[in-house]
Amino acid sequence: MEGGWPARGVLSLTGSLLSTGRGNTFTIDCSGFDLHGVDPPAFQAVFDRKPFRPIIKYSVPTHVNVSFTLSVILEADAQLQLLTSFLWMNLIWDNPFISWNPEKCVGLNKLTIVAEKLWLPDIFIVESMDVDEMPSGLIAYVSSEGRIKYDKPMRVTNICNLDIFYFPFDQQNCTFTFTSFLYTVDSMLLGMDKEVWEITDMSRDVIHTQGEWELLGINKTSPKMLVGDNLYDQIMFYVAIRRRPSLYIINLLVPSGFLVAINALSFYLPAESENRAPFKMTLLLGYNVFLGTPLISMFALPSGVYFALCLSLMMLSLLETVFIAYLLHLATNQPPPCRGGSTPCCCTAPAQGNAAPLLSPPHLLFPHPHFSEPVELVGKVPGPGEAEPARGSGWTRAQREQELWVQFSHMMDTLLFLLYLLFMASCILTVIGLWNT
Repeated sequence: MEGGWPARGVLSLTGSLLSTGRGNTFTIDCSGFDLHGVDPPAFQAVFDRKPFRPIIKYSVPTHVNVSFTLSVILEADAQLQLLTSFLWMNLIWDNPFISWNPEKCVGLNKLTIVAEKLWLPDIFIVESMDVDEMPSGLIAYVSSEGRIKYDKPMRVTNICNLDIFYFPFDQQNCTFTFTSFLYTVDSMLLGMDKEVWEITDMSRDVIHTQGEWELLGINKTSPKMLVGDNLYDQIMFYVAIRRRPSLYIINLLVPSGFLVAINALSFYLPAESENRAPFKMTLLLGYNVFLGTPLISMFALPSGVYFALCLSLMMLSLLETVFIAYLLHLATNQPPPCRGGSTPCCCTAPAQGNAAPLLSPPHLLFPHPHFSEPVELVGKVPGPGEAEPARGSGWTRAQREQELWVQFSHMMDTLLFLLYLLFMASCILTVIGLWNT
């Protein structure tokens, strides 16, 4: 049917609105457009050809120029590895059955026609995972030479390998492959009427993503796709985007850093203080509540390294406090040795009125800053002369042992604090180094 039209050399229309031109071209009679507007019957023959590829020689492939404008990056789903964006796909091709003389059409060089009336190339994006819901009533621009320009809005959810280890300083590279579903290279060839840098600049000017993403660049390649015995033409665009990290630095990284810093400062609380452990536990509970917010839970995977390190540091700090408290408990509560027997026993002072206990409280056993020996603030109970030296010697040794335990506990506290600072600095430098690579 289509092969018979070029042999006739003319397409007959009702009212002879489509007349013969030179060779196998056709010219629309638009002499009356300046009086009554565009006459629909003038294009009726073109509309009737909609089911068929608009070509005079069927062996000649149709050249379709493909480009797009990326306007919005809606969502990057790291868990499902999907990128949702909104773009305008621009298609340009020639229809040899549409042409008119602008001089006879009051200088009219371009018309708008409802796209549903024309043949449209079946160009789609290979990586797209959703059904394209194209709005109805889209318009195509038709020039006097028969060149058709069609802009199609698309909401695309396509598969993309999202590497979010460096969140929130991550960069993503996604692919948009445009190809035909039906037409092989014998029937359709794809090309571009714009340079890649023009597509990049246009997309960068109009992209709007609520401040989260920015477009780095777009590259392209044109490999052929072999499916069975059929060879299809395609154009692959590589889109590089980068996340703007300021929002996540303010809402995630800075608060976490503050909590870790306050936890480090808690080491300056006295080791004997009963408030150190509860204070660290409060910070740890507050950090867990902080991690449970939706903003962090949504991005738990990419920021897992950083937040896991922060949580580990706070947990190690709490364990260190428990260990030091245990050492101080041993130092201040172990029974002193007795000189009256071969085995340790509970020594009691002879009852003499309201005599004070022989074992001083733990906080009185600490060395005085101006004396080398511990200062006893509790009076001694007088007794027989022969018992005084033995009892004094036993208590002095017990006090010295307790003092050594206390000093050892303080040394361990200082050592573990230094190790904590070293580990914290190493973790911070490691995370910063990973994010900068």
